[in-house]
Amino acid sequence: MQINFGGREIALKLVYYGPALSGKTTNLRSLHQLTTEGARGRLMTLETKDDRTLFFDMLPLALRAEGARGAPSTGMTLRIKIFTVPGQILHASTRRLVLQGADGVAFIADSQISETEHNAASFFDLRQNLKEMSLNIKALPLVIQFNKRDLERVRPDQELAVLASRGREPVFKASAVNGQGVLETFFGLLHQTWAKLDGEHQIAKMIGVPSDQLLPMAARQLGIKTDVQTLLASCVGGALVRAPQVTP
Repeated sequence: MQINFGGREIALKLVYYGPALSGKTTNLRSLHQLTTEGARGRLMTLETKDDRTLFFDMLPLALRAEGARGAPSTGMTLRIKIFTVPGQILHASTRRLVLQGADGVAFIADSQISETEHNAASFFDLRQNLKEMSLNIKALPLVIQFNKRDLERVRPDQELAVLASRGREPVFKASAVNGQGVLETFFGLLHQTWAKLDGEHQIAKMIGVPSDQLLPMAARQLGIKTDVQTLLASCVGGALVRAPQVTP
């Protein structure tokens, strides 16, 4: 998290991590399409000829506390910067660079049974990179998305439910190419990240919004019609942290 008091802005960094071709960039493209133009920035991508991310993608989203009748308040602006990492093995140093300073991580796994080993290797890579940064993966806001649910020969729902019940991280199902599960994963990650950072730094007061209203406010400003609690309820396992409460 970066705080710019002069520019009255707080910046959160979210990183989408996972094996090559698991759908990290597709998630950002779908999120860009599903949000309103007034709140989102330009989606920046840098790709190779085979449509793989070479460095990173970045989608900036800007939120500002609402005053009376929805007018902007005098609080600070919350800017959410969403990055992806390249999944290919040869770009290990780039992944570490992009991961630095991350406030929360969404691990995008490929649901295809044939990709099981690649998912495991990428998750181990994430754990090792965090360890090298002296970070404990258990202390980092983290959600897991099983993408490509629209394809054949994917892990069945029952198996995902069992896997999810064994871990602490919230798990979401998605078909990012169709926009399914994209918002759910994003708001699940934002929920986890916001709860941790607000609990540690009370950033809700800086922004000028009650702690439990950040996600509903974000949904309104991003043009999302679905209720946030409905999005979070699609979590199929793991544990969403307790939502921040309004302080009197």
